[in-house]
Amino acid sequence: MKGFGNIMKEAQKLQAQMAAMQEEVGKRKVEATAGGGMVTVEANGKQELTAVKIDPEVVNKEDVQMLEDLVLAAAQRGAQKIARARAAGAREADRRDEDPRSGYVGGAGWRITPSPSPA
Repeated sequence: MKGFGNIMKEAQKLQAQMAAMQEEVGKRKVEATAGGGMVTVEANGKQELTAVKIDPEVVNKEDVQMLEDLVLAAAQRGAQKIARARAAGAREADRRDEDPRSGYVGGAGWRITPSPSPA
């Protein structure tokens, strides 16, 4: 059962790496704009909006719909940036796992080792 113990250790190691990556991504901040910078949103890696900035020039009580559209567009762009950052982190983890020098293949963190030759 030595092999099973190694698999469990590798699974725990992978879990720790994933937790560290999620923490790192969670600390990231992105900024996205709409309307040529008239509306800016800030979001963190946890996909939470942390700030909204609106240029006073865009505030027009006669055209609230335009302002709503700009806020929505900026928020969507921020969410897309976070999604890309998370995907880039996952791709980097996959690249590490698929590096033949690491002994790992695939995104599951399975280590491939040669079987001992029969004596």
